[in-house]
Amino acid sequence: MRDVALAAGVSPKTVSNVVNDYVHVRPETRALVQRHVEELGYRPQAVGRQLRHGRTGAIALAVPGVDMPYFADLAALLVRAARDRGLTVVVEQTDGDVERERAVAAGSPVRFADALIFSPLSMPPSELAAPRHDTPMVLLGEHGAAATATDRVTIASIDIGVTATTHLIAAGRRSIAMVGHKRDRPKSAMEQRVRGYTRALQTAGLPADPTLIRTVPEWDRRDGEEAVDALLAERPGVDAVFAANDVLAIGALRSLHRHGRRVPDDVAVVGVDDVPESRFTTPTLTTVAIDRAFVAEYALELATSRLSEPDLPPREVTAPHRLVVRESA
Repeated sequence: MRDVALAAGVSPKTVSNVVNDYVHVRPETRALVQRHVEELGYRPQAVGRQLRHGRTGAIALAVPGVDMPYFADLAALLVRAARDRGLTVVVEQTDGDVERERAVAAGSPVRFADALIFSPLSMPPSELAAPRHDTPMVLLGEHGAAATATDRVTIASIDIGVTATTHLIAAGRRSIAMVGHKRDRPKSAMEQRVRGYTRALQTAGLPADPTLIRTVPEWDRRDGEEAVDALLAERPGVDAVFAANDVLAIGALRSLHRHGRRVPDDVAVVGVDDVPESRFTTPTLTTVAIDRAFVAEYALELATSRLSEPDLPPREVTAPHRLVVRESA
């Protein structure tokens, strides 16, 4: 700004008035300053201007892993929705590590952001509910449901489990396995899906056989494949697999193909999330689609409205889901 002022022979205050569109500047002075602005390539520092108004224009998104298709797609949707509002999204990966999640919730390393949209996996609900810094926080998913004083976009994972399993039962499947249980995540969305699976079996009068519920170390493709490898060795008569997410289901498809099981003739498969890959597997994957555009839009709406009205009561919205029937079931 000083360089422009020196070149134009005016004060830095005059340059500031021009670049901020102050109306009381003579037209000839405005034209002179604008010419030197262009010649020198001057651009106002956006962060500095925003900080003067108490905002950075940045929203932080903290997720377990940006390499997970669900969160990658969600991040892309959130970036687009934020851009429409003139905002920027900064993404932080926590790896589901409790200490990293604590650091994020405490405001670091994203303390410059105006608001935090956070999908926790490991933090105890009591900590998520505890008072914290003044940065508004919106939680995603079911983890930490006891943190009722916090805005949240939740997912009805029990209902999702019921929907997927009921579809398999209606197709005549009677030995239905569930892949995705994790003992160290008792309150996760995946465990809610296990509960929905069990509930659907009980409603249909089918036994909930615990040997058909398969634990995985992580929720990725390799774990889905290895879980179904072990399942087929122990329970060769299984005729359906409900996977807690699509990447587990994709691993299950790989295992079934390797073992010569035809999908869906011999074994039907249903996943959850409707990630882009699910439309390109062989066969294409039947799945329960979660409306990620809804999650992104409402998370952003809750965050920005909280910035405008800090005293609003806590709000919770539930993302819609629907069964998408393709070739695998």
